[in-house]
Amino acid sequence: MAKPDNRADNVEKLQDTVQDTIEKFREAEDYLDEHADEISTAERNTIEEKNDRRKTSIRGMREEIKDEAKHQRNT
Repeated sequence: MAKPDNRADNVEKLQDTVQDTIEKFREAEDYLDEHADEISTAERNTIEEKNDRRKTSIRGMREEIKDEAKHQRNT
């Protein structure tokens, strides 16, 4: 028998994930600021690309939080 879909804590989990991702984004930005003259262009590009993906993920997770919150209000 399949487990029932328990979405009760999805918003909280998503918010925690967003906060963790924001923290990693900021750490990467700080690293770039502090070590820009010490790292290769390739490494800089890799970090910047990763942060671009993080921004996209954050936007997506925030949309999912809205959807989950709406679902919780309707149940």
